[in-house]
Amino acid sequence: MRRALVTALAACAEKRFRVKTRRFLAGLSCDELQFLAEFLGASILEWDCHRPTSQSLLVEQLAEFQKVRYASGEGVAADQDHKMILLVEYLGLSGLHQGPMPIRAWKS
Repeated sequence: MRRALVTALAACAEKRFRVKTRRFLAGLSCDELQFLAEFLGASILEWDCHRPTSQSLLVEQLAEFQKVRYASGEGVAADQDHKMILLVEYLGLSGLHQGPMPIRAWKS
C-alpha cells in the first residue's frame, strides 16, 4: 500500500517536480502518506478538482479539511500539526501550490 501511495501522490505533482516529490514522499510513513492522499481526495470531491489559485484559498481549504477531520474524530491525534506541515511542504514541493505559505495561517 505504501508504494501505491507514493506512486499516486508523486503522479499528482507537476512533471518537472516529480523526482524531487517522490524523494520527499519516500521518507514519509504510511500514515503520513494516507493523510496527504486524504487531503487530495477531499480536494477533488469538495473543491471541484481546482488547485488553490491563491494563498487565501489554500488556507481556506486546509482549514476546512482540518475542521471536517476534527468533526469526524479523525483530527484529534497528537501529530496533526506535524501532518499539516508535511501537507503544506508536499503541496509546495509538488507544484500543486506555488509560493510560500506561513504555517500559522492554517492554525486558526
